[in-house]
Amino acid sequence: MDAFAPIPPEWTSAAAHALEFCCPQCRAASTEAYHVWINRRSPVFTESHQRKWQEFYQCQCGTAWWAWSSDRPPSEYTRQEPTEPLWWLDRGIEEL
Repeated sequence: MDAFAPIPPEWTSAAAHALEFCCPQCRAASTEAYHVWINRRSPVFTESHQRKWQEFYQCQCGTAWWAWSSDRPPSEYTRQEPTEPLWWLDRGIEEL
């Protein structure tokens, strides 16, 4: 199963929109899904010009569900605190 396949798998046709980023039936996390497919061919643009995609999941309980990529909770692996500004961006080229 290729999560980025251009053609959606058959199981996505019965997927329900989950209002929270988990299985609407058993509340399992997306990381516990058996299959994943991301609809990268039809992005939606938000008011702030960001792209978001439909992410489809087939849960271990048998429920197919989808949610917007922008609704995904923050990952424990991404940096949560703001990064330090790059010092050279505040200086002119002649100062470098």
